[in-house]
Amino acid sequence: MKIGAVLLAAGGSSRFGRPKQLLTFAGETLVRRATRVATAICRPVIVVVGREEKPIVAELRDLEVKIVPNDDWEKGIGTSLRRGIAALPGCDGVVLLSCDQPFVDQTVIRRLIDAHQETARPIVASAYANTLGVPAFFASSFLEKIRALPDREGAKSIITAHPSQVATIKFPLGAIDIDTAADYEHAKELAR
Repeated sequence: MKIGAVLLAAGGSSRFGRPKQLLTFAGETLVRRATRVATAICRPVIVVVGREEKPIVAELRDLEVKIVPNDDWEKGIGTSLRRGIAALPGCDGVVLLSCDQPFVDQTVIRRLIDAHQETARPIVASAYANTLGVPAFFASSFLEKIRALPDREGAKSIITAHPSQVATIKFPLGAIDIDTAADYEHAKELAR
């Protein structure tokens, strides 16, 4: 099975006030950490970048990834998802990731893929904080639905619209995503 990954790293970090993709967590930037984890299991790995393209490209220069610029990133997450999927060559499925969830590791990605193979469900979502979301796996049969997302909608809307097609993995630490300085400090505390 050929499984690609799309890492969303285009956001403007407006709530944080500086580029959270470039924050250091456990000795490496969030974007490098997420990319390294993805490249350990998935091929190809597409990293969608926006305003912080140059520093992110520099941060990932030695990793085997394809950088995809999204000049429309301010219009919403759907624009980044569409760009990432469009850059993905024929794959059996894709793992969608965000670089602001610092506790995503290779085990989480492997569990998503394994759950797909075990259940034959075309979507596998992470379960945390009474919700389902990314990281998530989508079989190729759902890539057209991602391509059709409105600008301001993310993959969660597809997950919630197709409950009978979704398997889940428990990932409590998926609830930790870094949007504010307090989130960042909390994540660093948990990692100690």
